[in-house]
Amino acid sequence: MHRVASLAKRWLLGTHQGSVNDAHLASYLNEFVFRFNRRRSRSRGMLFYRLLDLAVGHDPVRYQDLIASPRPRAVPPAPPRARGHPPSLERPPANRPWRTADLDYSG
Repeated sequence: MHRVASLAKRWLLGTHQGSVNDAHLASYLNEFVFRFNRRRSRSRGMLFYRLLDLAVGHDPVRYQDLIASPRPRAVPPAPPRARGHPPSLERPPANRPWRTADLDYSG
């Protein structure tokens, strides 16, 4: 049992790079069980066939069922007022007298 739990933990951390959500943990573990039970299958093509068979037999999943809040926002976000660069990038060039000397140097 400890070996399977260790394999599941390593698979979750490796495949999903540590971004595992508690709400989807059951789906992640179902996928791990599916892969674990078929790890020594002699016919790899049958894996794909079985996966397609399961997908076709499953009810469709709608986008509204997947998102956390199916209601639209009451107030849509306001578009940006000004275009162009942010104010932090619009500043005069710095006074650097040593830069002009470096540009004239031909080395």
